[in-house]
Amino acid sequence: MAVTETSCLIIAGLSGGSGKSVASVALAAALRRRGQTVAPFKKGPDYIDAGWLAAAAAQPCYNLDPFLMSAAAVAASFREHAAGADFALIEGNRGLYDGVTAEGEFSTAELAVLLDLPVLLVVNCSKATRTVAAMVLGCRELDKRVRLAGVILNQIASSRHEQVVRQAVEQDTGIPVAGVVPRLTEDIFPMRHLGVIPHQEYGDANAAAAVRRLAALAEEHFDLERISRLAERRQLTRLPARQVGGKGSVTIGILRDAAFQFYYQENLDALREGGAELVTINALTAERLPEDLDALYIGGGFPETSAEQLAENASFRESVRQAAEQGLPIYAECGGLIFLGRSIIVDGTEHPLAGVFPVTFAMSRKPQAHGYTAFTVERENPFYPVGTQIKGHEFRYSIVSSWDGKAEDLALRMERGAGFQGKRDGLLRNNVLALYTHVLASGVPEWAAGLLRAAARRAA
Repeated sequence: MAVTETSCLIIAGLSGGSGKSVASVALAAALRRRGQTVAPFKKGPDYIDAGWLAAAAAQPCYNLDPFLMSAAAVAASFREHAAGADFALIEGNRGLYDGVTAEGEFSTAELAVLLDLPVLLVVNCSKATRTVAAMVLGCRELDKRVRLAGVILNQIASSRHEQVVRQAVEQDTGIPVAGVVPRLTEDIFPMRHLGVIPHQEYGDANAAAAVRRLAALAEEHFDLERISRLAERRQLTRLPARQVGGKGSVTIGILRDAAFQFYYQENLDALREGGAELVTINALTAERLPEDLDALYIGGGFPETSAEQLAENASFRESVRQAAEQGLPIYAECGGLIFLGRSIIVDGTEHPLAGVFPVTFAMSRKPQAHGYTAFTVERENPFYPVGTQIKGHEFRYSIVSSWDGKAEDLALRMERGAGFQGKRDGLLRNNVLALYTHVLASGVPEWAAGLLRAAARRAA
């Protein structure tokens, strides 16, 4: 086991939409362009920012979530995946002190205290000057355990604007300004729902161009040497590499394309380390499922944006329905749940889906569920023992337009969150379990163990 030294830093904001994603991806891309190995992390339950960070760093991005994971699991994941990198960068979520309670429980600030790492704060300076210093000062004083090391000024309108804000922040707070993000004429990261658009929907060439543009922005407007000095130098032990691929004892299919994008790296790693060979399948273009699968995992995403293509690929939809009828273990989350339904209505047009469950979905303009969840398993199913208690999260704009079923038949009782209907979640059919809740394998070891067991039973 080798001991390496890694520069470690958390980038946080004053709120969601403050510009921390732009700053984080830009910094990761600029450091990589300088030849540094960057280990990216995303705080909280998030796939889209994590995907952009992975694209910028050309390294897998891992999620650190104090709600979904124990403190020990958070620390262990950070040590394991940051070791060997030149720079470990954690992007926070929401505002620095925003958590699930008024005390900021499970916030980015609490993560910074848990890992004892400095914070680079991104502040939206639109139509403000000295007030920015007051906001930074408030963040510094609210919890003295949080080490506010530097500031990135976002939405800077002019050199005069930058000069005034920079002087106010540094004079009134003593915290250095480490860079600015000028007001851009074109939004590099357009928003949809409550986050940016996934990089998969840009296409490889456009996503790479966006990353290059952000790298150039950071090189021009960030003080990269100062940021490196503000980061904490941490000695980390690099563990021997674990199994991450190769021919496994079971074969698990993963639908992964523009429609189904939401997969935690931890979940894929856990399946591989448990002996699975993962086969990536494009639901938009594949004619049918491979015949040698022992299980299928369908993650979340935005099937509504690809509804027409999914509907047109009738042979693939039918192969999934047949596989479910023939007993293939299938675990489906959120977008995967929708795909297994009868149809989805988008902009007044009904598109047929796999038809495993008699459900028609539709889309709302407002979020129907957003936040952490907790459920207890109450019915026999292929993946979780009855009585298992699990934490996860949900985020959806879809609604159940019609369903030929009863809430009491659902497998899971929701203690927190909305679920599918009537504070319950988990549709069951043969060896299929489909639910709105997403889980993170590093916080729910039962998930990978259950999917691997179901695959092994199928393979036997």
